[in-house]
Amino acid sequence: MTKKYLKLLLKLCLTATALYMVYRKIDVQQVKEAFLKVHFGWLFLAFLGYNASKILSSFRLNYFFKSIELQLSNWFNLKLYYIGMFYNLFLPGGIGGDGYKVFVLKRGSEQSVKNLVGAALLDRVSGLAALCFLALSLFLFSSSFDLLQNFQGLIYLAILAIYPVFFAGLKIVFKRFVSVFGMTNLLSFGVQGIQLLSAFFILQALGVESGYTDYLTLFLVSSVVAAIPFTIGGIGAREIVFVYGNTFFGIETNIAVTFSLLFFLLNAVSSFLGAFVSIDLKQSTDSENVIQKKPQQNAVASSTL
Repeated sequence: MTKKYLKLLLKLCLTATALYMVYRKIDVQQVKEAFLKVHFGWLFLAFLGYNASKILSSFRLNYFFKSIELQLSNWFNLKLYYIGMFYNLFLPGGIGGDGYKVFVLKRGSEQSVKNLVGAALLDRVSGLAALCFLALSLFLFSSSFDLLQNFQGLIYLAILAIYPVFFAGLKIVFKRFVSVFGMTNLLSFGVQGIQLLSAFFILQALGVESGYTDYLTLFLVSSVVAAIPFTIGGIGAREIVFVYGNTFFGIETNIAVTFSLLFFLLNAVSSFLGAFVSIDLKQSTDSENVIQKKPQQNAVASSTL
């Protein structure tokens, strides 16, 4: 059995274990009833918001590409982004979304794998930095912040340190990306802000009337955990955070788990759209179609897609 299949098997086992732990902590009947009472108007708004955040994410990634003189049209990059989402969620044991992007762009340009991987990696790190910053900041206004009196100073310090540490690391390891630090992090705040709005719409769809700060703080924390690829598409990981975070924040467990499952469904449906997007790899070396070289810079210019 190859390494990738062992990795997939491990993820399946961890996902199943996480879901089993969640199953033991919830009332399945109440979760089912919450699903049946969902307001689909609010849920549709959440779906639109989630996809708006992904479109903004693709713009952020394109800034990283531009910093290595890889000029892609926003349309081509968006198509590539959605295909990557599909690979990440539905083919977790295979090439992966970031790997697919690197493969396509390496074939269609003269960029090194190192530069392409660096751009894809920093796109994720930028999103993770915004998640951590917003999660800690929102936690300051949650109902449970006063319970951590001995650690409040550390929380404030962590909030203040996230971006200086990120910037210092960027200057040491990825100097050529420093020029887009400000814009990409601004876009990351936009991405996570829109996802928070999408999460709020899900809460409205479930009829939640109070405790929004606690729910949204846990949502951001669960997003940080889900970004670590130890389960399939983050499913199970988010639910674990909501189930055990309930004991700290005092929110309603069944509603919280239903919320996280609905968010996963939005992610799954959105990612599945990538299955209907096609990019002709044979055209990736065709200067008239996908990626052009700038004559004056011998770099890569905009796509006509």
